[in-house]
Amino acid sequence: MNVRELLQSKKQTVVTIDVEDTIGAAAHKMSAHKIAALVVMKDDAPVSIISEKDIVRSLADDGPQAGRRVISTLPSTGLEGIAPEASLKQAMALMTYSRHRHLMVTEGSKLVGILSLGDIVKNLLSELELEKAVLQDIYTAAH
Repeated sequence: MNVRELLQSKKQTVVTIDVEDTIGAAAHKMSAHKIAALVVMKDDAPVSIISEKDIVRSLADDGPQAGRRVISTLPSTGLEGIAPEASLKQAMALMTYSRHRHLMVTEGSKLVGILSLGDIVKNLLSELELEKAVLQDIYTAAH
C-alpha cells in the first residue's frame, strides 16, 4: 500500500490554519475536530504543521499568554512532506528519522493530505488481522 491509498481509505478532509492565526485558535480547532495536528498555510500553500506537542512546548515556555502568540512566531516544524506515490515504509522511515508524528502529503506545492503515525499503525494492524484470518482459514481447511 502506498500513501495515496491510505489517504483514500481515511476519507477525511485536511484541517488547516493560517500562519497568522494564534496558537490558541489552533488549539481550539484541534479540539473541535478531535485531531492532534493542523497544516499551517500561507497564501494557499502549506508551510508547516502545528501539533499538540508544539502547543505544549509553547505553553511551557510562555505560560498562558502563549495562546495569543501568532503561529508564525513558532519555530518551523513538520516541514517534511511526502509524495502520494511513496510507500508506507518510506513514510515510516521519514517519520522515524525526522522524529515527527505527522507528514504533509504534497504533489508539488499542492496539499493532498496529512498522514499520521496513528494512520500507519492502524493500517498495519488491519493487515495483520487479515493475515491472521487467512492463516486460520488455511489451517482449518488443512485439518
